[in-house]
Amino acid sequence: MTHNQTISQDLRKAGLKVTLPRLNILEILEGAEQHHMSAEDVYKALLKQGSDVGLATVYRVLTQFEAAGLVTRHHFDGGQAIFELDTGDNHDHIVCMKSGKVSEFKDELIEKRLHEIAEELGYSLTDHKIILYGVYQDKDELAESSIS
Repeated sequence: MTHNQTISQDLRKAGLKVTLPRLNILEILEGAEQHHMSAEDVYKALLKQGSDVGLATVYRVLTQFEAAGLVTRHHFDGGQAIFELDTGDNHDHIVCMKSGKVSEFKDELIEKRLHEIAEELGYSLTDHKIILYGVYQDKDELAESSIS
């Protein structure tokens, strides 16, 4: 099965008609090195591919993908909406307050402690979202600044 056939199948499973804009946008999201993309990021990637899809279409398709459960939309403080493929795994995020860079993390100790806290308070935890905010410092930059 080709990659396009797999993407087409994903769209059909989500109850969406297979169209060229949907195929192209899902392909960009699946192949993105950066897992978190704004609608503008997707639009720019489409332009690089030579696609003539408009920004309004990108927003509309991403909203359809969200409704179908293919993507998750995040609204991190001070930033625009960011989309990522919904892979079904539960992970948390840390966001750079300067650049907007988003990184994912999962920590079993945190997960365990969250369940303990919920249980202590009489809850059965069904979901959670943790978003940490900080300032990203490249490890190479940190090494250079400690040398000087």
